[in-house]
Amino acid sequence: MDCERCPWCGTDPLYQAYHDHEWGVPERDSRALWEMLVLDGFQAGLSWITILKKRDNFRRVFDDFDPERVARWGEEEVARALSDAGIVRHRGKIVSTVQGARIYLELQERPGGFAGFLWGFVGGEPIQTNPATPADVLTESAESRAMSRALRAEGFRFCGPVITYAFMQATGMVNDHLTTCHRHRAVAALAR
Repeated sequence: MDCERCPWCGTDPLYQAYHDHEWGVPERDSRALWEMLVLDGFQAGLSWITILKKRDNFRRVFDDFDPERVARWGEEEVARALSDAGIVRHRGKIVSTVQGARIYLELQERPGGFAGFLWGFVGGEPIQTNPATPADVLTESAESRAMSRALRAEGFRFCGPVITYAFMQATGMVNDHLTTCHRHRAVAALAR
């Protein structure tokens, strides 16, 4: 596809496919949202393309992001994950994922579940922005700061306001495709 894209995805075909088919598409599946929150947490201090290239390995290591299975992990499973070169081997982030799976299961029991909890920070509907240039795109917002505080209060880690804003962009809670990008209008239409 030869068209104008948001410049952050560069020329890497994997990154372009992610931009064209996933980034900004409203995601309302609780399990998929938890996976993205975990992956965005692993991104802290790294580039998203690093995580994207390892995403299949993360899925393999973390039992396809099945929160019920990950919530039962003990030290043996954590050690196995730490020895797997296919993912980012950071003990704190791996342990945080296990704890996050347990918290996810608790939040799923509440009205609206995990998805409802997260979408509540944007009033249940994607925020439509109209950035003309990359400089117009925020790195955090009042909503991402509120989400970060609430997630931390529940016990999540690696979910600061910049991470939660990237999460919101990725899962379509915010449409930050540039107005010149071929995906801007298409993603906005998905919100209706």
